[in-house]
Amino acid sequence: MSMSPADARFLFKRALGLVHRGLASLRLRGWRATWARTRLQFAPGALIPGDAPWAPAPAPFAPFTLPPAWSAAAPRASVVIPVYGQFARTLDCLRALAAFPPAVAAEVIVVDDGSPDETPDALPQVGGLRYHRRAINGGFIAACNDGAALARGECVVFLNNDTIPQAGWLDALLRTFDEHADVGLVGAQLRNPDGRLQEAGGVVFSDGGAWNYGRGEDPADCRFAYVRDCDYASGAAIAVPRALFESLGGFSRTYAPAYYEDTDLAFAVRARGLRVLYQPAAVVVHDEGGTAGTDTSSGAKAYQVRNQARFAERWRDALAAQDGPRTVPTPATLHARQKQVLIVDALTPRPDHDSGSLRLVNLMRLLQEEGAHVVFLPANREHDGAATQALQQMGVECWYAPYAQRAPAWLREHGPRFDTVVLCRHYVASEFLPLVRRHAPQARVVFDTIDLHYLRERRGAALANDRLLQRAAERTRALELDVIAKSDATLVVSDAERTLLSTDAPQARVDVLSNVHRVAGHGLPFAQRHDLVFVGGFRHPPNVDAVIWFVREVFPRVRERLPDLRFHCIGSHVTDAVRALGDVPGVVIHGHVPDIAPHMDGARIAVAPLRYGAGVKGKVNLSMAHGQPVVATACAVEGMHLRDGEDVLVADSAEAFADAIVRLYTDEALWTRLRDAGLRNVEAHFSFDAAREVVRRVLLER
Repeated sequence: MSMSPADARFLFKRALGLVHRGLASLRLRGWRATWARTRLQFAPGALIPGDAPWAPAPAPFAPFTLPPAWSAAAPRASVVIPVYGQFARTLDCLRALAAFPPAVAAEVIVVDDGSPDETPDALPQVGGLRYHRRAINGGFIAACNDGAALARGECVVFLNNDTIPQAGWLDALLRTFDEHADVGLVGAQLRNPDGRLQEAGGVVFSDGGAWNYGRGEDPADCRFAYVRDCDYASGAAIAVPRALFESLGGFSRTYAPAYYEDTDLAFAVRARGLRVLYQPAAVVVHDEGGTAGTDTSSGAKAYQVRNQARFAERWRDALAAQDGPRTVPTPATLHARQKQVLIVDALTPRPDHDSGSLRLVNLMRLLQEEGAHVVFLPANREHDGAATQALQQMGVECWYAPYAQRAPAWLREHGPRFDTVVLCRHYVASEFLPLVRRHAPQARVVFDTIDLHYLRERRGAALANDRLLQRAAERTRALELDVIAKSDATLVVSDAERTLLSTDAPQARVDVLSNVHRVAGHGLPFAQRHDLVFVGGFRHPPNVDAVIWFVREVFPRVRERLPDLRFHCIGSHVTDAVRALGDVPGVVIHGHVPDIAPHMDGARIAVAPLRYGAGVKGKVNLSMAHGQPVVATACAVEGMHLRDGEDVLVADSAEAFADAIVRLYTDEALWTRLRDAGLRNVEAHFSFDAAREVVRRVLLER
């Protein structure tokens, strides 16, 4: 396929932008940091490991005992395994459970539906197992319902005996109920013994026919790797709250002895207003047809054809809204009833590393709360390990190489499905905007500035008195204003930036969508908190400058009066200059900290000694959301609706900054007043509810 002018412009702008940003980085950060950033930009993405599924080694039966996690007196989950003969398969399934005990308390119930083989002799010799033998063979549905009646767990988990669950499967299923709202049923990702997908959530058509989404595909493919609502999930491995299952009357006997009972259950759950979700992290190998065969013209499988007609009659009204049987399911069709929002940023957000990432992830959460489906494409097309998987577990459809082609081809395929496209940062937006206009002409294009880069760069150049940086800032200004002019709407993070754009871009539609935080609460009281803390990533030059200035100019003045005080510096990508500050008495350079909560709850004061920058400072929001008062410069609290002496203490000179710290550190009444005011500020201006109206109006309404 020949390259279009828009595609060629994208590649040219990308190359030119990389050169400009590389030169700017050399001036601001030096060659070491620039080289590190370049390696990150071009390093091959880490893909999900594609190892062959685990399977137990063949061995004759010998008595064994399941680990204690599988025989809890008060289980959260009851795993029900219906069996009829096929003892070798049951044994492999139980050996897999023994090999991978869950983190949660659970129990295993095997319901023997009158097996004619060695099952009744062998299974009572498996310790920790609850074995129940039915008097007569009643079929799959009867055995499952009997097992659920015996269950003691909060959730009942149905597991076929021709499965080999993989490590972490049960914890992933149950975690889905904790992390998503209004969930009534969760299904596992089923794989064939050769590792290929068997089912990534089921699709039901208007005639009652079903489709195993992803069948035969690569499990790491972006289409199948995120938590998603599905029409049904195969009963080979599903979890449902026991009380809900009982209230629905269990698996419907209409479909006895088997087939379509799982599809019927999913529709019944949804009729209660609850969600049916597919969980890709719960991996279960299923030897499909291992117990009942695959021939639908004879034997037990013949009931599949009969029961489709029964199912279609029972759910006629609900099926009328489903796609026709000739539809080929794709992400576009699976989410066709939702607003679909594409977000493009330079890198995958890491909310535990920087405030911009936290804001973006919380924006995604807000969009999901408003019923939208979120798709994320990083400009570097990398799978960023745990950061990507965290988004997928939220239900964000993430794309990465090799499954995502380069931007021109990817947008050519996917562009038509989006209602809104959010382009983050001017250097990303300037590259992608022409492509979006070409391949997604129906979409509203929203430019998310993150912060006004040219404002930050101007201030940094003025502080350094550097003419080259000043020229670079003006070039950034021209690029940023050009993107603003070509976008349908622009998001900034503060009223101060909107005021600036009212002069610099008077024709633009500009809205404020600031940082978004959940209020953590008061945390520990004054007497149980100690020391100072700074939080900020050191890829961001203003943070490097701020910490160096604070340790050299402010901290010595504080230590003269509070000699036991320590300063904790937290942030990723520590530079050599910042690391060297750890030699100063009382200064602790932590680097990246995976769990920042203990520092937010335990430090008495947060400091934000920024001397230049733009936007709203997430470090200030974060501290206030944890009940931690802040001492900051005027630059650090710009546009944050904060009043000196009422919500925060503000000082710009080294002497005044030190005085403010000592005063706040020793005055419990002042500390308490600022703590309470800070919490109110976050709730009023930086909470999910504060941002909701802008998200609805700018991103979702037409």
